[in-house]
Amino acid sequence: MRRFISLLLASLLTLSLASCGKSAAGAGSPAASGPPASSAEPVKQDSPTSHSGDEDAKPFDRDSVTWVDWTGTVEHLFFHPVVAYPQLAFDGDAQANGIDDFMVTADEYRKILQSCYDKGYVLVDINQVWNESKDAAGNPVMVRSELKVPEGKKPLVLSFDDVNYYPYMLENGFTYKLVVGDNGQIWSYGKDPQGSDVYSQELDAVTILDQFCRAHPDFTPYGARGCLSLTGYCGILGYRTQTEKEDSSAAHEANRQKEIEAVKPVIQALKDEGWTFGSHTWGHIRLGTKPLATVQADTKKWADEVGSLVGPTKILFYPHGERPDGDDWKKTGPVFQYLQAQGFRVFCSVGVESFSYIKKDIPAVICDRLHPDGTTLRHSRQRYLQFYDAKDIIDLSVRPQREVSWS
Repeated sequence: MRRFISLLLASLLTLSLASCGKSAAGAGSPAASGPPASSAEPVKQDSPTSHSGDEDAKPFDRDSVTWVDWTGTVEHLFFHPVVAYPQLAFDGDAQANGIDDFMVTADEYRKILQSCYDKGYVLVDINQVWNESKDAAGNPVMVRSELKVPEGKKPLVLSFDDVNYYPYMLENGFTYKLVVGDNGQIWSYGKDPQGSDVYSQELDAVTILDQFCRAHPDFTPYGARGCLSLTGYCGILGYRTQTEKEDSSAAHEANRQKEIEAVKPVIQALKDEGWTFGSHTWGHIRLGTKPLATVQADTKKWADEVGSLVGPTKILFYPHGERPDGDDWKKTGPVFQYLQAQGFRVFCSVGVESFSYIKKDIPAVICDRLHPDGTTLRHSRQRYLQFYDAKDIIDLSVRPQREVSWS
C-alpha cells in the first residue's frame, strides 16, 4: 500500500506547472522577457553584505558535542524554487494554481527551516548517506554509511528541484538567477513588482538557507547545505548555457559561451558553501515511458552541458517522480541499468515518507522524498508534524482562496 500511494503521488506530480519540465523549447510556458541585460555581464552589487546577523554567530565547535551513531531513517525534504513575490505568483493567471500547488513562499520556507531546526534536525549531505562497497564475495554493493550526529539531533537531507530559473518564473514572482556578491557569498538577482533590479539574500531558497546556516552553524555540523537538482534545457542557475535545436547560429553559441563563463564562479561559490549537484535529466523527461534511446541521448546531453560544468554526480532525481521502466523497486529494467552504468547510485523519487531501499541485484539505492509545498501544506498537515505544523507555516493571506482540509 505504501508503494501504491507513492506511485499515485508521483503520477499526480505529472500535473505540475505547464512550463516546468516540458520539452526543451519550454512548450506551454508563457513568454518572458528574461533579465534586462545579458547574464554574462559583470554584476554590480549594492551593499553586498549579509543582514542575517550571522556576523555574531559563533562557529560550530565539533569538540563541544557528543557524537552518536544514527541508524534510523534519514529524513529527506525537497523544494521547488520559492516564491519571492506572492503578488506576482498568485495573480490569478494560468500559472497561479500550479505555483500554489507545488511551491512555498520565501517566508513559509524560512519558517519551515526554523521549525526543523527547533525540532532538532541537522543537515547532512545526501552523498554521505550511502556509499559503494564490496560484499563477502567481492561484488559491488551499496551500503548505508556509518553516520554520526550530535547527541539529541536527527539527520535531514534537503534537495531542490529545477534550480534553473525557467522563463515562466521570471514573470511570476521568482528570482532570476544566482550571482556572486562582492563579499564572495551567493546572492539572487531578480526584479521586484515595480520592475526594479533587486539583489538579495532573502528571496531565494539557496540564499535563505545559506543565511540560516551562517546564523545557526549547529544546524549544519558537517557544513552541508542541500543538493541542487538540475535540468539543462533552459541552462542552469539562471544562465542560458543550453544548446538549441531552433538556434544553432554563431551568435547564439557566442552568447552561450559567455553564459558558461559567467556561471562558473557561481558553481564554485556554491560548492564552497557546501552545496552539491544532482541530475534531473537534461529535458525533464519521463523515465518511466521514454524509450532507452531517448534516455541515452538525454543523459549524454546532461553530461555534456551540465555535468561538464558542475562535475560528476551519483544522484538522480526523477522528473515528475516517474520511476525508470515504470517500477524501480520490484524490477531493474533496461533504463535503470543504463542510468546506473552511467555512474548514478542514488535514485530519488517523491512519496509520502522518506523511504529508502538498497537494491539487491545492482549497486543502487532508491528513495522517496517528502515535499513541503502548497498541496501538502493544505492537505497533509498530520504527515509533516515531525517537521512543522502547517497551520503555523502556510500564509493564506497571500495564496489563492482554495480549500484547506484541516481548517
